[in-house]
Amino acid sequence: MQPIRALFIAGVLIFLSLFSVEALACTASQSGKCYPLQPLLTNSAADYPMVVKVLTDPERFKVQFLYTQIDRQPNSKVGFTHYQYALKEQRYFYPASTVKLPIALLALQWLEQQKQPGLTKDTVMLSGSSRQAQTTAQADDSAENKLPSIGHYIKKILLVSDNDAYNRLYELLGQDYINEQLEHKDLTNTVINHRLSMPLAEVEQRHYNPVRFVDADNRLVLSLPARSSEKRYANQPSALLGKAHIANGKLVPEPMDFSEKNRFSLVDFNGVLKRIFFPEAFSAEQQFNISEQNREFIMRYMGQAPSISRFPSYDANEYPDNYAKFLLVGGDAETIPGNLKIFNKTGWAYGHAIDGAYIVDIERNVEFLLVAVIYANENDTLNDDNYQLNEVAKPFMRQLGQLIYQHELQRQRSIEPDLSYIKNNGD
Repeated sequence: MQPIRALFIAGVLIFLSLFSVEALACTASQSGKCYPLQPLLTNSAADYPMVVKVLTDPERFKVQFLYTQIDRQPNSKVGFTHYQYALKEQRYFYPASTVKLPIALLALQWLEQQKQPGLTKDTVMLSGSSRQAQTTAQADDSAENKLPSIGHYIKKILLVSDNDAYNRLYELLGQDYINEQLEHKDLTNTVINHRLSMPLAEVEQRHYNPVRFVDADNRLVLSLPARSSEKRYANQPSALLGKAHIANGKLVPEPMDFSEKNRFSLVDFNGVLKRIFFPEAFSAEQQFNISEQNREFIMRYMGQAPSISRFPSYDANEYPDNYAKFLLVGGDAETIPGNLKIFNKTGWAYGHAIDGAYIVDIERNVEFLLVAVIYANENDTLNDDNYQLNEVAKPFMRQLGQLIYQHELQRQRSIEPDLSYIKNNGD
C-alpha cells in the first residue's frame, strides 16, 4: 500500500473509533449484546472505498447501520450480538417504503383475528370511497382473477414495493390499529400516519375507505364502513430535514417539516426482521400473531425475484433480480447467485436510501441481519429530485453488505445453522 493511502486509511480508522463512542441505542427493545462496529472495520475498510468516503463524513450522509450476528444455540434457541455505527434512535430519517413491511404483517394479523369463515388473504377485497380525496379499487389486472386481495397486495409490496398496494392495506387497518399494535409489540419508535404518493391533508390521512370482502360468487363475506381516527400520530421530537425545500414549485430556504410523516427507526426495523425470521426469540405479545403458513408467505415474497412471479408478472429488464435490493448486490442490474438468499425491504425518497435484510448463504451456512440508512442529498434541499441514489447510496449499501458478508465468511460458529428451510423459500 502506498504511504499516502496508508496514512489516509489510518486516519479514517482513528476517526471511526472516535465517532463510534456513543450510547449503544440498539439495546433498546432488543435481546442480545450490543457493541460499536468500528473494530470490525479496522482491517477491511481500505477494500471498500465508498464505505470509507461516507464514513469520513458521517454527519453529511447521516449514516446509521446495525449489524446483527446470529448464533444458533442448543435446544433450537438463537442468540444475537449487535454491532452498531452512529445509531441514534431519536435522529429522524424518512423511512419511505420500508414501512410497508410491518403493514403487510399487520394486515395478515388483522385477517386472522377476524375469525370470519371464508375470509383469507385470497378473498376478494373491494375498496370503496366515502370522501372526495379517496379513490376506489374494484379490480386489479395484475391478479389471475383480475380482482384485488390482501395476499395479492402483499405480493406487490414485497416484489416491487407497490405504493397503491400499501395504501389499500393502510386504509383497511387505519392508524389506530397500526400504531397501537406496533407499540404493544415494543416497536416504540415507529409512527405510520399516511398513505404514500398521495399528498393529502393530515386530516384526510385519518379517514379510511369503506371495504367489502366478497367470495367467488360475489356474496358478502365481511363489510367495513368508512372509518376515521381522532388521535393524531405525529412525530416526536420534531422531525426537520434539510436546509431548504421545494414547496408549490418554489424554493423555501428552511428545513422541511416531517412531523406528519412516517417514522421507522433502524432498531424497530431490525426488530421486525427478527420477529419474521426468529419469532421464537420474542414473547407471544411481541410477535406478529400470524400462522406459520402466512409467515412463510411473507418470507417467500421478501426473497423472490420479481421476474419469477406470474401473478403479478414483471419484466426482468425493468425489474431485475436486484431491483429493490441495495445491501450486498445493489447497483446495476445483475443476477443474484443461487447460493445467496436476500430477504429484505428497501425504501428510497427525499435523498434517503434504506435497506433492512436477512442475508443467507445456503452453501456456506452464513446468516446475518443488516439494516442501514444513508442520506445522499448533496445540496441538502428536499423535493428537488436532485439526489445521489445511484452515485453514492447504492454503491455504499453494496459495499457495506460485502464488508459484513466477508466478515461473516470468516467468523467461527460453535453450532452450524441448519438453513434447509431457507433453501427453497426465496424461489
